[in-house]
Amino acid sequence: MTKSTESPLELKEKGNTEFQKGNYDAALEYYTSALKLTAEDTPERSVLHKNRAAVHLKQKSYKNVIQDCDEALKISPNDPKALFRRCQALEALDRYEEAYRDARYVINADPSNKAVQPILSRLFEIVQERHKQNSRTSAKVSQMLEMAFDMTTDKVKRETAMNNLLVLARESAGAEGMFKEGVIARILKLLKLEGKNDEIVVSAVRVVDELCKHNIERTAVIIREIGVPWFLEMMNSNCEERVNAAQHCMQTVINSYSGLENKPEAKPDKELCEKYKTEIDTILSCLVFSTTNRTLSGLARDAVIELIMRNIHHTALNWAERLVEIRGLQRLMEVASELEEYKYESAMSITSSTRTVTSVCLARIYENMWHDQLKQQFGEAIDEYIKDMLLSPDIESKVRVTVAITTLLLGPLDVGNSIVARDGILQMILVMADTDDLLQQKVACECIIAAASKKDKATTIINQGVNILKKLYQSKDDAIRVRALVGLCKLGSSGGTDATIRPFADGATKKLAEACRRFLISPKKDKDMRKWAVEGLSYLTFDAEVKEKLVEDQQAMQAMIEVAKTGDKSVLYGVVTTLVNLCNAYDKQEMIPEMVELAKFAKQHIPEEHELDDPDFINKRLILLAKAGVTTALVALAKTDSQNSRELISRVFNALCSQQEVRGIVVQQGGAKALLPLALDGTDKGKKQASQALARLGITINPEVAFPGQRVMEVIRPLLNLLDQDCSALENFEALMALCNIAGISDAVRRHILKEGGFPKIEAYMYEQHEMLQRAATQVVNNLVMCDEAIKYFEGDNDRIKFLVILCEDEDVDTSLAASGALAMLTSVSIKACNKVFDSNNWVESLRFLLGNPNADVQHRGVVIVSNMIKSNKEIATRIIITDIMEILMAITKSEDVKNLKVKEIAQEALEAAAKWELIEKQPEEGSEVEGDSSEMENVE
Repeated sequence: MTKSTESPLELKEKGNTEFQKGNYDAALEYYTSALKLTAEDTPERSVLHKNRAAVHLKQKSYKNVIQDCDEALKISPNDPKALFRRCQALEALDRYEEAYRDARYVINADPSNKAVQPILSRLFEIVQERHKQNSRTSAKVSQMLEMAFDMTTDKVKRETAMNNLLVLARESAGAEGMFKEGVIARILKLLKLEGKNDEIVVSAVRVVDELCKHNIERTAVIIREIGVPWFLEMMNSNCEERVNAAQHCMQTVINSYSGLENKPEAKPDKELCEKYKTEIDTILSCLVFSTTNRTLSGLARDAVIELIMRNIHHTALNWAERLVEIRGLQRLMEVASELEEYKYESAMSITSSTRTVTSVCLARIYENMWHDQLKQQFGEAIDEYIKDMLLSPDIESKVRVTVAITTLLLGPLDVGNSIVARDGILQMILVMADTDDLLQQKVACECIIAAASKKDKATTIINQGVNILKKLYQSKDDAIRVRALVGLCKLGSSGGTDATIRPFADGATKKLAEACRRFLISPKKDKDMRKWAVEGLSYLTFDAEVKEKLVEDQQAMQAMIEVAKTGDKSVLYGVVTTLVNLCNAYDKQEMIPEMVELAKFAKQHIPEEHELDDPDFINKRLILLAKAGVTTALVALAKTDSQNSRELISRVFNALCSQQEVRGIVVQQGGAKALLPLALDGTDKGKKQASQALARLGITINPEVAFPGQRVMEVIRPLLNLLDQDCSALENFEALMALCNIAGISDAVRRHILKEGGFPKIEAYMYEQHEMLQRAATQVVNNLVMCDEAIKYFEGDNDRIKFLVILCEDEDVDTSLAASGALAMLTSVSIKACNKVFDSNNWVESLRFLLGNPNADVQHRGVVIVSNMIKSNKEIATRIIITDIMEILMAITKSEDVKNLKVKEIAQEALEAAAKWELIEKQPEEGSEVEGDSSEMENVE
């Protein structure tokens, strides 16, 4: 009989059975199916909602518990079980006042209920303490409001009061009290007078941020009162702290309206997004129109574009499509065409990172053009901007178009390449490079460098532009020389790592590398020169000889690291690509011998790797890089929003972590902290690389040191993501090893692994034929069973105990130790586990194997298992005693070969336990015990 033909009563009974077995997912499915077939407002429906709430309670889905209990109480008001379960869920969510209310209702409805009495007492104390705290908080809020907004008070005291208000706003009582006392109106009034005091502004903005956080009602009122432009006004500053505070506050508003959280994996709530569509669209419009605001500071412009970029990929927000509709692309292209050092009448204020941020934003928008029609609209918008700019014949328009094309080539490359391929565009750029005008030379050089990204483009430019670049390299202006140098470097590296392809004459690559080095280490050169020098090296380091020379050049390495540590987004590509090349952390095509022979026969070109790229040389370079402090550079650069750059950074981190001796350095310099967001947000390859790096750190270093505090919880998900069939066996193994170490820390950590769905993923590798994977998975499970919640997985209707019994006899000693260790812990706390040992047909042989094992640790675990089973109950003890295991135990207590006194002691305890049962020869009739919940209030109906 299928579920669709079963009655609601039959489905409910099946749900109850699964609930009692601990199979909560199955129980949930049965109750939900029964609800679909049950009429509204009936007692049966109330019972089903209560039962489903019981399942949610076991699964810690507290919001779902409350929803089901609410539905049950609509039908059966004052139902004690529904109130009790809702009370438990509310307490778990720290909603103590509401939980206390429900506990009182339960007592009123059922005065003799012993289950709720201790909860009522506990909640009463919590509520009383919170009431006292709230009263104190309310008084403190009033005092600080008075001090902060009284202009006659000393300035230092007002600043202190604003900081205190920020602290109070982080408490729910403080935030609510402040809001009721009209703090927003006071803030607006204060900032009209103190708008130039950045410290006051930052504190005020952060207070608004806290008031909006996770509270959509307050957010809606605040936005009506102050308006979206206020945030942009607060952001419009050259004070980085103020810009960051306003940017964060605006993101909090977006989060409140959409249900987002500041976590990489967070997604918006579709229903909320639909409900507040107008407000969300208003925010996007304000952000888009402010991108080209001439009065906006460069830092603020970057922050606005970053806000667009960070939210553009959420389909529920629909920002990508809307942005195209409101001509946001044309505005971004206008920003993309700006040069920091080129000022004209209507020039915008930008930073050295603005064009990089804009290119990444354009790339993100293009990535979210989900179908061809949207991509076509994207291309048409870009075309429109280019054509409009080229209608004007003046030099300024050509310069700005070239700069915009360069920015496009650094972002959505396909779109940029299609523009360069248009008739006359590349010729225009080459003509500009060949003029005597320094500005035209400079922007043309940059565009040539960006355009030579693909081999076919590089070939075209080698044929047409190499002589122009050589001529420009002779310029007296260093800015032109260094750009021409980078152009030559890029064209010279078009063969990649293939040692047989050399576009330029022998020795030319080394000369170019030496020229880049001189620009990089010269104290007279400004940051811009060094940035370009690093980019030149990023191309030249495909050459293995250049890699070896550079990595041993301490002065050049330190100069590059110092450039990276500035965090300037425009240096990102050059530094990271150079490091990827030095580490050989790029994807390598597997060379299949048969295919190589076939290629030789067909007279096709076969790439050859340089002898200096052998593993020994790579490992030496990795150690030198780590000791030079390259982790500090990676940490500074890892804040980028560019997904491709994040992947490259993850590759370098993973390559460094492959060397055991430098893992400590990576942790000391902040590598573990930087890797966590990289492992959760980015390209699939990037996340995998970062996760493997974290696993390697967790294997070698004490996890409590590598991932202190809350970080140890955050690292669990990336490690579990490596337990996937698409990952290599090495990645699986390293993840399991790290999880094993982490699972040994505490019960809280073990519970978090289970909450993240780790058990089935880990358990799957216990069934692998690969010895090392099976061993590692069993070791993780051995640590997990120290947690009470993990024991439920073995007590259910499954063969997990049976498989552990089989693994106890494994030839691999470590696997046997782990399996028998897990079984020892399970049998010590669970009678069901003791009973389930008999499910294995070979349980006697397995116990004999453990008790007679020459390995003292294995024997110790075996004696513990047998002792636990004999002590558990008379029935289990009887089944063991009718075998020869009792004789083996007696032999252990007397054997001189058993050196471990603890083993003898436990064996003796087992014999004494058997004696206490006063066992007779006749075995009692077998029956199975069913363990119910201790409290009647928790039972399903």
